[in-house]
Amino acid sequence: MSEQPDSLPKSAPENAESGAVPSQTISSAPGRNPLVSFFSRLNLTQLTLAVLVLIFLWQWIDEHYQINQVQQELAKRLTEMDGENKANQTLLTQNQEVVRELGGKLSLLESKYADSQNQRAALETLYQEMSSSRDQTALADVEQMLMIAGQQLQLSANIKAALIAMQQADNRLQRLDRPALNGLRKSINHDIDKLRALPNIDVAGINLRIDNLVASIDTLPLSQDIRKQVEQAVPAAVKEENVWAKFWRELWQEAKQLVRIENTEKHELPLLSPTQTFFLRENLKIRLLSARLSLLSHDEASFKRDLKSAQEWISLYFDTRSNDGSQALLSLQKLEASNINIDLPDITGSLEAVRNFRISLEKGAR
Repeated sequence: MSEQPDSLPKSAPENAESGAVPSQTISSAPGRNPLVSFFSRLNLTQLTLAVLVLIFLWQWIDEHYQINQVQQELAKRLTEMDGENKANQTLLTQNQEVVRELGGKLSLLESKYADSQNQRAALETLYQEMSSSRDQTALADVEQMLMIAGQQLQLSANIKAALIAMQQADNRLQRLDRPALNGLRKSINHDIDKLRALPNIDVAGINLRIDNLVASIDTLPLSQDIRKQVEQAVPAAVKEENVWAKFWRELWQEAKQLVRIENTEKHELPLLSPTQTFFLRENLKIRLLSARLSLLSHDEASFKRDLKSAQEWISLYFDTRSNDGSQALLSLQKLEASNINIDLPDITGSLEAVRNFRISLEKGAR
């Protein structure tokens, strides 16, 4: 708009040539609007140029305003983005610290994992060694139990003790729970079945009866001590006699007993002194104790021989008509009729199997 005054003087000659009315004359006309006067002096080209200038200015101002708005919005967005960038930077820093911490923990975990792997390998090696040592120890215990069972059978024929020892050996192998030991368990169970098939002998009952006989030996009456007890009715006059009469009467009765003749129904009555009587009773006890040892070892011949000797001694030296004597003789006869003979089985097969397996395991461990 500042360029318009410069263009007006240049257009004056053109207006003069064309015979138009000068602008000074129009502007000087009284009662006219200056703006209208101004636009009336403009031609179409100038008016178009002015409109274009106005449109350009309006567009420039509008674009400048929009640019300002965009700049403000951009500045606002940049500010927000700056804040977000700072927050993101903070978060990134924190994340980096967390990553570093996690990296340190991961390194520590890797180190611990490597240590645990080494410890695991060491534990596996130790377990294998201990397992092998455990198997060898268990097999040695089983072998010892089987040896005890064999000794019980050979020395004392104690079937019950041998059976208990073999069952303990089988239970020890069962606790190991190894398929390789099934053959050993089968052999041991086979020998256990052999022992269970043996006849049951009441060793405890027979032993108890022998002990009762041994305890009754000291009270058995001897044949030489038998006296016939005659019970006579005491008359009423005797009950009323005085002291001297009673004394003389009892003295006379004792005098009559000094010499006594009695039929003992034996061809020869052995007369024993007190010392011989003591040794007789002790020897009889020894015979019965020897019979008990033969019972424990299942030696039937010695058992019956000792009982037979005890019967002969009781029949010869003791009163078999008395209650104690007859009971003792009857007990000896019943004991002699008892069968204590047992054919003991051979259980060395299971012992040899366990021993060979243990030796092979020791050679494999080397």
